[in-house]
Amino acid sequence: MAIDLQVEGLTKSFGALTLFENISFSIEERQRIGLIARNGKGKSTLLKIVAGGENYDSGSIVFRKDVKVGYLEQEPLFAPGTKVLDACLQRNSDKAGAISRYERALASGDDRELHDAMEEMERLSAWDFETKVKQVLSQLKINDFEQRVETLSGGQMKRVALASVLLEEPDLMILDEPTNHLDMEMVEWLEEYLARLNCSLLMVTHDRYFLDRVCNEIIEIDDNRIYRYKGNYSYFLRKRDERLENAEAEAARARNLMRKELDWMRRQPQARATKAKYRIDAFYKLEEKAAALRREASVTLGNNARYIGKKIFEMRALNKAFGDRVITKDFYYNFARYEKLGIVGNNGTGKSTFIKMLLGRVEQDSGTIEVGETVKWGYYSQDGMQFDESMKVIDAVKDIAEVINVGGKSLTASQFLQHFLFSPSKQHDFVYKLSGGERRRLYLCTVLMSSPNFLVLDEPTNDLDIDTLQVLEEYLADFKGCVIVVSHDRYFMDKVVDHIFVFRGGGDIKDFPGNYTDYRDWREEEKASAAKATQSASKSKPAAETKEKRQQSNDKRKMTFKEKREFEELEKEIPMLEEEKKRLEEEMSSGTLDNDTLLKTSMRVAELIDMLDEKGMRWLELSELA
Repeated sequence: MAIDLQVEGLTKSFGALTLFENISFSIEERQRIGLIARNGKGKSTLLKIVAGGENYDSGSIVFRKDVKVGYLEQEPLFAPGTKVLDACLQRNSDKAGAISRYERALASGDDRELHDAMEEMERLSAWDFETKVKQVLSQLKINDFEQRVETLSGGQMKRVALASVLLEEPDLMILDEPTNHLDMEMVEWLEEYLARLNCSLLMVTHDRYFLDRVCNEIIEIDDNRIYRYKGNYSYFLRKRDERLENAEAEAARARNLMRKELDWMRRQPQARATKAKYRIDAFYKLEEKAAALRREASVTLGNNARYIGKKIFEMRALNKAFGDRVITKDFYYNFARYEKLGIVGNNGTGKSTFIKMLLGRVEQDSGTIEVGETVKWGYYSQDGMQFDESMKVIDAVKDIAEVINVGGKSLTASQFLQHFLFSPSKQHDFVYKLSGGERRRLYLCTVLMSSPNFLVLDEPTNDLDIDTLQVLEEYLADFKGCVIVVSHDRYFMDKVVDHIFVFRGGGDIKDFPGNYTDYRDWREEEKASAAKATQSASKSKPAAETKEKRQQSNDKRKMTFKEKREFEELEKEIPMLEEEKKRLEEEMSSGTLDNDTLLKTSMRVAELIDMLDEKGMRWLELSELA
């Protein structure tokens, strides 16, 4: 199989900080790779280097001849004044240019020029490109195609950039956090869209379900090196644990041997020059090995919530709207002690406004919110905390508290920061040197250090590394207080919450008992039931029809014998295809498939999705005749 990208001996440093050293990897055609590392370890930098947007110290990056590369930056920018539609067309300059030439030729009336333009449109498959652009933007909830990019929010800008990259249809797609600012429906749509594309993929994301369903290989950056795992995210978790356990065992053996060698080195110091040189050299190598194999400290958060009473908060007849956009409508709810609530819904349905009303940061139009006297809020917002860029990390924390109580123990600001993977040297870095993920981790640190008993977390998973998310999940599971989480991270929601508010828009809020996967399964069952009900309703006509309706019914074309047979076959075939798709997706998530089988299985799933779409549409057409 052809190789789209070959990276050899790549090294990158920022001053004294080495992100990775002498790393090598390749990406084959149609290979789907997820890149994983802790915040600040160089994930986004590596993507920038591969995409040509960042220099590197040494090594080589070689692309296959004529390979087309598409790159989604973490924080994309467009030229001010550019319209949304033009931003997507500009990125796809070949097709956009062909459309412009065709429109000019059409206006000029020059037959020769029009013929050439039509041939180019045909060659580039550009006839329906503008329609396709609008369809993809609509799926990503961008509906004002004439809006200028400078008026977009950061999340909308990211979605326009994502649409632009998807529409490029590159041979190699490089995506930096593609699921950030997408609601759950968009993420599920993106999973299916990528499954259909015949391209290679190198991606950074914290969305673990997304990694599981999209990627067939994981690359981990750790200790300035890379480790490759030929499987999806579930497979990676098992194999990484094995690697770390083996490393720990090897480090323990090295440390035991080093103690013996150290004793030997210390004996008879006056005779050191006569000791065997090879043994002395071996000792220093062993010392390096024992230190290098020490497992990096994990994030550990002591549970330090204050006592919380029985009365938490109660909402009565709560109403809030911004013009025609209704957030809540005559809403009642009494929050229980130790409750863990997840809030989901499409962007713009009012999730963040709802929690800001609860916190008293946004005034409701009418109704009351009564909060218990013992409630102490800890609020982690989407906007984050504005740190003084010129301050050192340790000083930013000391400004809040010099000593922090964690699980009955008093910790200094420095000790507390080490629980959040800020090493002593990192603590004395200036804030402006931190990566986006490290800033979010520092912000989380400042929220938890005040010992809240009611945590309100608005999109806490954006930009946090997976290791931090796992520990935060464990912390919240044992948290002796209340939690409200607004998140588009399905895995995180499944781990943390015990029920969900589903914001449907227009003030319609459904309280669903269960986690997100439970809700998604219920929603799919509801859709299936609704489809069956529609099918049944279309078959059962009212007994008393008007003469005109009977005439229309008589005039309607009946199904031919061949169409009846086709309809019957489709009713058997569609469930079989759905069953095959479900079975293959389970196999892909098992981590037992080798790379080639994973690739073939992924391609078969994409085929099944196309077949189900096609056969489903045909079934609907025939059901109308039935």
